[in-house]
Amino acid sequence: MIELPDATLFGPANLPYGVFSVPGHPRRRIGVAIGDNVLDVAPLADASDCGAELARLLAAPVLNPLLAAGRPTWTELRARLTDWIHGPADVLRPHLLAVEEVELHLPVDVGDYVDFYASEHHATNVGRIFRPGSEPLTPNWKHLPIGYHGRSGTIVVSGTDIVRPQGQRRGDAGPEFGPSTRLDIEAEVGFVLGGATRMGESVAVADVAAHVFGVFLLNDWSARDIQAWESTPLGPFLGKSFATSVSPWVVPLDALDAARVAPPPRDPPLLPYLRDVDDRGLDLELEVALNGYVVSRPPFAGMYWTAAQQLAHLTVNGASVRPGDVLASGTVSGPEKEQRGSLLELSWGGTEPIPLPAGDTRTFLQDGDEITITATAPGTAGSRIGLGEVRGRVLPARP
Repeated sequence: MIELPDATLFGPANLPYGVFSVPGHPRRRIGVAIGDNVLDVAPLADASDCGAELARLLAAPVLNPLLAAGRPTWTELRARLTDWIHGPADVLRPHLLAVEEVELHLPVDVGDYVDFYASEHHATNVGRIFRPGSEPLTPNWKHLPIGYHGRSGTIVVSGTDIVRPQGQRRGDAGPEFGPSTRLDIEAEVGFVLGGATRMGESVAVADVAAHVFGVFLLNDWSARDIQAWESTPLGPFLGKSFATSVSPWVVPLDALDAARVAPPPRDPPLLPYLRDVDDRGLDLELEVALNGYVVSRPPFAGMYWTAAQQLAHLTVNGASVRPGDVLASGTVSGPEKEQRGSLLELSWGGTEPIPLPAGDTRTFLQDGDEITITATAPGTAGSRIGLGEVRGRVLPARP
């Protein structure tokens, strides 16, 4: 077995998938993160006895063919990877590339993208900010996972700069047009779907593992002033559709077995199609940094709605899913102030500036600001695994 850095978050318990290219050689191919390296899996598969079909899937320039292959293939491939990683180091070394020497790309050709609203703490905070003196949660919130369909064409990989969006916003004398002045982030977890369904079919909560391949981190950039003006009576549109950033590594669902936890108690009782059958929550610890300074540590374990319930609700009307579809959790926020997953909450609607080093503060993002979201989870044998990072820097609005 190859030597790995001490306390690496990308050890044999993780083995997340991504897509990379080498400078001067633009062909994209599938890689697996191991330590500080990327394992080029296609030539390794060709040189092994893993079979022509598995080798073909690994030679693709995107993960979608592998996603379409289904759970038995995902399980077989993970077992192969584990054997290779624990095998002779001299067999692996020719296929290892230092991560700083490769370019990481969007790992999935994203199909449909649905963003949910699964944190009770986030939904309560937002309700109190926008509807003070009223019940913070809408009457339906604890009965169904609320979500909206986003724009898959503006999902970008970590490291992509984000141009400040322009649009209409409410002014003192009527609507105004210009760059957003309340640019925000939302720290989220994305679930990448594999196994397809046909129109008219639905997915039961017990069958989530047949359809969810893995998870990555997600930043749902949000222009709060544009969103507030346009979201009556319908939901988010231009305030959300300009950009969504995701981490380059998709952590397989199988790598998160040790992170499974029971979700919070549900009250009132749920309708039968949304009732849990086992522990579907995940004990992920997120961290949000603004210009390198940590401003929040949101815990994912307390999310009210799980991915299994979100997928069950999404398909209960017969809507189909395809390989490469993404379900986003919605903003991850905890009960404490330092656990809030958006600047809207951290600054309480802009009324409480967020302290930064050297006496600096923020309410919402300024041009040049950089947001980095990371996360870890329990792995097997007492290890911890990482979900990579999702990073983006704000550029000024274009003329």
